[in-house]
Amino acid sequence: MRVLRLLALSSLLAVTAFAKLGPPWISIEYPANPYDSGSRGAHLLVHAFHHGTPVSFPISGTAEGIVAGARRTISLEFTSTSRPGVYALQKQWPNEGVWTLVVGVTKGKGEFDTVKAVIELGTSGQVTNVNVPTKMSGIHRVPDRVNMADVEASLRTRAERLASR
Repeated sequence: MRVLRLLALSSLLAVTAFAKLGPPWISIEYPANPYDSGSRGAHLLVHAFHHGTPVSFPISGTAEGIVAGARRTISLEFTSTSRPGVYALQKQWPNEGVWTLVVGVTKGKGEFDTVKAVIELGTSGQVTNVNVPTKMSGIHRVPDRVNMADVEASLRTRAERLASR
């Protein structure tokens, strides 16, 4: 009987440890549902997951932009909604210029414990592209770092295109 208890405890510990493994995931919902009181007025919603489960991991982000030729960075603030793992982002950047949002979900301090989404915005503020950089690690696809040089290059290209209109 004691052996069975030890085996059950070992199995439970192994399952618990395995559940904590693996990176978080992020997805972006745009437009936010105007009929949901928890997200009404939000520019977009950020969903945080661990595997397929919504989780309340910390969310952070910046709005990266070019306004009248000047580079700008604005720290973003998110609010929780009534749904687990869903955060509302109100518009916190000006209408002028070209903007990209870099938003992340973090579950810890390990190598693959942060996942970020790069969200390009059009001239009227609409989401035009969402990219979540990933890479292969062995047989698993895991979050990759956001290359801020790529974000910068994209901003410059889009700002030049806007200026030439």
